[in-house]
Amino acid sequence: MDWKKEYKKLGVILAVFLGCYFLPIGIERFDNAIVESLALVKWYAREHVVLCLVPAFFIAGAISVFVSEASVMKYLGAKANKFLAYGVASVSGTILAVCSCTVLPLFAGIYKMGAGLGPATTFLYSGPAINVLAIVLTARILGVEMGIARAVGAIIFSIVIGLLMHFIYRKEEIAKANNAPAMPVEKQQRNLLQNGIYFASMVGILVFANWGKPQESSGIWASVYSAKWIVTSGFGLALGVILISWFKIKWYKILIAAIPTAGLAFMFPERPIIAFIAGIIGISAITSTEKNETQDWFAASWGFAKQILPLLLFGVIIAGALLGRPGEEGLIPSGWVEKAVGGNSLWANLFASVAGAFMYFATLTEVPILQGLIGAGMGKGPALALLLAGPALSLPNMLVIRSVMGTQKTIVFVSLVIVMATVSGIAFGSIF
Repeated sequence: MDWKKEYKKLGVILAVFLGCYFLPIGIERFDNAIVESLALVKWYAREHVVLCLVPAFFIAGAISVFVSEASVMKYLGAKANKFLAYGVASVSGTILAVCSCTVLPLFAGIYKMGAGLGPATTFLYSGPAINVLAIVLTARILGVEMGIARAVGAIIFSIVIGLLMHFIYRKEEIAKANNAPAMPVEKQQRNLLQNGIYFASMVGILVFANWGKPQESSGIWASVYSAKWIVTSGFGLALGVILISWFKIKWYKILIAAIPTAGLAFMFPERPIIAFIAGIIGISAITSTEKNETQDWFAASWGFAKQILPLLLFGVIIAGALLGRPGEEGLIPSGWVEKAVGGNSLWANLFASVAGAFMYFATLTEVPILQGLIGAGMGKGPALALLLAGPALSLPNMLVIRSVMGTQKTIVFVSLVIVMATVSGIAFGSIF
């Protein structure tokens, strides 16, 4: 018998036993942290998995199947024109305007297809950080100077972080580019315009299904919000027509999936997510049973879901236990955070950056949270630092990034975001 291995097993058993034996059940903060972790994961499952992540998985699967590796290498690869690569990566993130978790399947898709580390991380940061609606909301609630600083900082960050990641790992990127096989010109079943319209229909579903309710009841944002499900349905209808016309799926299959979706939308107009789920089930059933490229599309989407979703949910549980939901208490008292981010010291800005990086912010929620923190004495510098680090990162986000590009690159990426956010906060706080 190998006693060394047995002692290790005994050590694990003893550690688990002692953890259970001394579990601090009955202590209010611990009990509340458990409730908060479960409440946060419940909220996340209801608000983000169906409307955000599932469409993102389908888009990521489509990227890996229908976008040729040659195209990714041409525009985003290590040998691509730098101006074009970083421009495309940052603009793509701006258009999507997704949260730090929803961008992950899309990032994994382009990175695994051969995108260079620099452009891929530019896209990873820009997706959640350069959100036009969030920037406008920031300017209206927290002040014009804060909104402008957030916009300028996020745009510069996305490109600079990508360039720094490329520079730090330049030898690896050069070797990757030199070892990449020559990509033959592939015969495409659809032209560039058709593929563009196909992806636009899915992006439209993702963006408008998650369109947040504005504070004002009038104006362009309120008008878009009131019509969000009509617009989403329009993009869904367009996707159905595309699948029939360009993917050669039988029209009656699309009709069979569309009828229950439309029926549920009329039966439960106040709960559109029911119809949305029916649509997801329908498109999944169709694509998974087709004996052509659409089955590969579903398989790739399912692969991303298996890889990413468990890590995200685990990360949300841990984040909820440590920090709680907005306005609630976790293991770490919120009073500590408020006291630590006053003034414009290096520590205040660094703490705000680190706290923001590990907290989970749903899109747009960071603005009212910061409004409360500023009212409690948070300095403007740390507020900007949190705005630049928070929406782009979270503990669940980090766990998934690590599974895609490894521990070392994840640590470097997170560190760059935190350092740049800290420096920006100090500079902004010293001016304003």
